[in-house]
Amino acid sequence: MLSRFIGLFSRDLAIDLGTANTLVYVKGKGIVLREPSVVAVEKNKGQVLAVGDEAKRMLGRTPSNIVATRPLRDGVITDFEVTEAMLNYFIRRVHNRRGFVRPRVVIAIPSGITPVEKRAVRDSAESAGAREIYLIEQPMAAAIGAGLPIQDPVGNMIVDIGGGTTEVAIISLSGIVYSQSLRVAGDELDEAILAYTKKKHQLLIGERSAERVKIEIGSAYPIPELENGYIEVKGRDLREGVPKVVQITSEEVREAIQGPINEILNAVKETLEQVPPELSADLADRGIVLAGGGALLRGLDHLISEFTGLPVIPAEDPLTTVVRGAGRVLEELDLLKKVSIT
Repeated sequence: MLSRFIGLFSRDLAIDLGTANTLVYVKGKGIVLREPSVVAVEKNKGQVLAVGDEAKRMLGRTPSNIVATRPLRDGVITDFEVTEAMLNYFIRRVHNRRGFVRPRVVIAIPSGITPVEKRAVRDSAESAGAREIYLIEQPMAAAIGAGLPIQDPVGNMIVDIGGGTTEVAIISLSGIVYSQSLRVAGDELDEAILAYTKKKHQLLIGERSAERVKIEIGSAYPIPELENGYIEVKGRDLREGVPKVVQITSEEVREAIQGPINEILNAVKETLEQVPPELSADLADRGIVLAGGGALLRGLDHLISEFTGLPVIPAEDPLTTVVRGAGRVLEELDLLKKVSIT
């Protein structure tokens, strides 16, 4: 009763703590923040200079005494202190603790992280000012955010492709029947483009340029409107050491990302092979829901459908599916108790 009373005066938060982006949902208001998971730090003093959009603009452009870094890699915390500073910044920015009690916080995490990594997430949120901390697995949050009937005795399959991890899960009766957490996702697609450009064109480009190539002309399946399409990319010529501009075609991008895409397809297939027969029958009717930023890659839904023989439905606004699901459980405490993990 006391917790419920305190909750009346608290702006409870749901956080999708992603490798690429952090999204924050405030109970009763919706999504209020969406910024890159990037922090700029002054190395000698350890002082945080910028967080989010401002810090991302510094990537690859900082002097030697400043480092712009992403404190999460492959969905897990690699720098505890910087993650704590980033969470503290985001929570204070949206909560404004003056006049309010500390918030209850729900954080979506990859299903495959270790107990030590879970503790790091929990400790970071606690140090950042959370009153109560609940962890929910990302595929469960994505399924809730996509509107799937996760509490019913039917099979629901979600493929959530984020920045650092791909989460593949079968969900029924408010629980995960089987899941895989693959540390291959959007970042690996960017790295594959970067490596391909380096090998094929002898051009060194940055992460932001590789991401732009993926977004503007990337596809997992031949797309008629992209055929013969190309993009100009600027970087450093590895032979001459001078700035250079090359043209990269959509077909080259598709070839570059084929390796990571195949790993994701294999994870989907392996998960389907573990599904009990009754749930398999449900999936034949209901299909697979695609969420996360990777769902925006052109033709990926068609490719997965062709590979599995099942219908594939991209979630509405896939970038926000996880945080919307985490936000919904804030509004329904009975559901929160069912789906949160200890």
